[in-house]
Amino acid sequence: MSKPIYVTKTSLPKKEAYNTYLDKIWENGWVTNEGPLVKQLQAKLQDFLKVPYVQYTTNGTIALQLAIRALEIQGEIITTSYSYVATASSIIWEACKPVFCDISKKDLCIDPDLIEEKITPATSAILATHVYGIPCQVEKIKKIAKKHNLKVIYDGAHGFGVKLNNISIFNYGDLSTTSFHATKIFHTIEGGAVFLKDELLSEKIRHSKSFGHQGDNHLFLGINGKNSEFHAAMGLCNLTQIDSIIKSRKKLFYRYTNAFEELPLIFLNIPENVQYNYGYFPVIFESAAARTKTQEFLEARNIFPRRYFFPSLNTINYMPDQNCPVSEEISQKVLCLPFYPQLTEEETKRIIKAVQKSFEK
Repeated sequence: MSKPIYVTKTSLPKKEAYNTYLDKIWENGWVTNEGPLVKQLQAKLQDFLKVPYVQYTTNGTIALQLAIRALEIQGEIITTSYSYVATASSIIWEACKPVFCDISKKDLCIDPDLIEEKITPATSAILATHVYGIPCQVEKIKKIAKKHNLKVIYDGAHGFGVKLNNISIFNYGDLSTTSFHATKIFHTIEGGAVFLKDELLSEKIRHSKSFGHQGDNHLFLGINGKNSEFHAAMGLCNLTQIDSIIKSRKKLFYRYTNAFEELPLIFLNIPENVQYNYGYFPVIFESAAARTKTQEFLEARNIFPRRYFFPSLNTINYMPDQNCPVSEEISQKVLCLPFYPQLTEEETKRIIKAVQKSFEK
């Protein structure tokens, strides 16, 4: 049996580069509580992404929860049914109610034309995901939010390095969040961030992730959402190689696209005004049965794609039961193929050949 190929693989820097930061940690003995490497990473992210303020957090889920709490959101939050579960579970965790809105087949993001019909007197915000890093229709959402006096949070877990109209997508909305989990194109092993345009709100997040106090002065209810010097060190290393990572992924993205263009598959539509990061390679099949056939064919050959996103969030047993037919359909037909720079030429050919052969009768 051939060596297994999984859907993703973590990009790691050279040990020597990471060890240089470890030496600094050992020298100063500062391992957590907003140490110098955490501050350095936040500053470098602000510069790289051209965003005003960055608050580095334990993970992307905590980032979402901090965002909801900092904006003092209560009641109902209109959100997408097609995302990772943390997008919606964070809403419930913060004692709010997710109201699921279906997605557009065009970009797989929340359909702005369906948002207004979901608004009630209890609605306080919109939480939308830039699915696979493809930006939401931000101008339409901004217009709706302004009309109804709603806050807007963007879950940009897939959006590192993505630009819309030459501006980082983390600059849209009242604030944005992301994940720096090891599976992301930029990672700090575990981690996340909140991106903000307002200094006072940034300070509120900073205190909120540190138990809500500054020294002996307890300001408000907080939580432990800090991250460590060791995680920040990984981020500082990985930031230096992010451009080459995106370049490699772009090459593989179009190699797959060209290899599969004759197959009955739907690929991501990257808008002309978007500078993309090539974080994922999802394909949408004609039917759930066709997806199952290819998935089983690949797995029998030790190639492991992933049904991402599945299931549609509105169908999870602890979520509100709401009808989102497009999201439910796509979640049954989508498959993310193995996609990372470390794939060898032999492995890439093996994946391509297996997908092609899965369609042969």
